Amino acid sequence: MTKADVVSEIAGKTGIEKVAVSEVVENFFTVLKDNMTKGNNVYFRGFGSFILKNRARKVARNIAKNTSIVIEPHAVPAFKPAKTFVDDVKKKVKSSGKKGKAKKK
Repeated sequence: MTKADVVSEIAGKTGIEKVAVSEVVENFFTVLKDNMTKGNNVYFRGFGSFILKNRARKVARNIAKNTSIVIEPHAVPAFKPAKTFVDDVKKKVKSSGKKGKAKKK
């Protein structure tokens, strides 16, 4: 599902024009990114949390050049789903026998 699909579905369910829905979705992502770049986590009760995970300093290898490089400590964005969200997905999505693929409605 793409962002355009989400906008279309919301517009269809609410009766709001796609242009307005698209603007709201874009502003949502802007607010989310702005807050996370400031170091803030964003929480949605019953859905999940957009959190920053801190990665420690480490030494890595560049195999092609046979050299070591140092990767400094840094933060990476991550999503942690709420328990109720995970439970809902487990109940509603049936295993289709394919790895990583859920059945479509």
